[in-house]
Amino acid sequence: MQLRRLGRTDLHVSAICLGTMTWGQQNTEADAHAQMDYAIERGVNFLDTAEIYAIPPKPETQGRTETYIGNWLSARKNRDRVILATKVAGRTADTWLRGGRPAKLVREDIMYAITNSLKRLQTDYVDLYQIHFPERKVPWGANPARVGAWPPPRDADETPIEETLSVFADLVKAGTIRHLGLSNESTWGLMKYIHASEKGVGPRVQSVQNAYNLVNRTFEVNLAEACYREDVSLLPYSPLAQGYLTGKYDHGARPPGARSTLFNRGQRYEKPNAAETQLEYNNLARAFGMEPALFANAFVVSRPFVTSNIIGATTIPQLDMALKSAEVNFTDEMLQAVDAIHQRTGNPCP
Repeated sequence: MQLRRLGRTDLHVSAICLGTMTWGQQNTEADAHAQMDYAIERGVNFLDTAEIYAIPPKPETQGRTETYIGNWLSARKNRDRVILATKVAGRTADTWLRGGRPAKLVREDIMYAITNSLKRLQTDYVDLYQIHFPERKVPWGANPARVGAWPPPRDADETPIEETLSVFADLVKAGTIRHLGLSNESTWGLMKYIHASEKGVGPRVQSVQNAYNLVNRTFEVNLAEACYREDVSLLPYSPLAQGYLTGKYDHGARPPGARSTLFNRGQRYEKPNAAETQLEYNNLARAFGMEPALFANAFVVSRPFVTSNIIGATTIPQLDMALKSAEVNFTDEMLQAVDAIHQRTGNPCP
């Protein structure tokens, strides 16, 4: 498994990162431990989770994924072998996340979040602590294909980025976290954080975790240049477009136990022209003699601006295929065929 440098840090993470958001609803703790064992044995050294996991978020399962990871770390005694990333939520009206109040990116809430994450993870530090989504009002994912209502709404009590960043400075100083990352962020947001850190307000952003896949390449429009120039790593999530690039939903199929069969959360990948485009990419994979899931993951992990592809699986065979994507030689012919489809269809699922 290839190792790649995370931002400007001294950390080198595996080209595949094990995502964990299904653990606690779709997967049991035994499943989670088996996946971590399997991935670590095959060279993965990077785990990504969040305080709100499992997904879909709800009070009954909030924090359960971190608990599963913490129990595994305690049992395996291998904390020093794992680069551990988790996330703090941005603004949300869900009061159950903060013990009875809405969440914001203010000192009290960030300290509450990291304290509880560390307890569940059974560790005294996190290698990469990420802001899961901005506190300010932006389209989900922060990189829409077009502007909606303009100007975007602004909350009167929006927390300044500098204020949020100063809390992370204290966490780094205390040794509670090693590095800062962002998620679902825009180019403006990334550069605002970097500018504040360059003024001495807090730690420099080392990574951005945004959606990136065959049907959503909006990262390439502006963020790619910003990340390249500023040495910020892309940690793409949803390389399979929530399963729509596996082929299992082709022609409207909804197999039992599949995520979009269980939960009504597929709207991002069910927009006009999405199904037709997904089918075209899935058929392209088959034309190259590959499973669509392998092809879609291989495309992401092969991109030169990707540091670590965050994969997810509910079964060991699915995990095995995702791990094998790091070994695929994604050829110029494959990329040209992908780009030909993208030229016609654009980004139907931003």
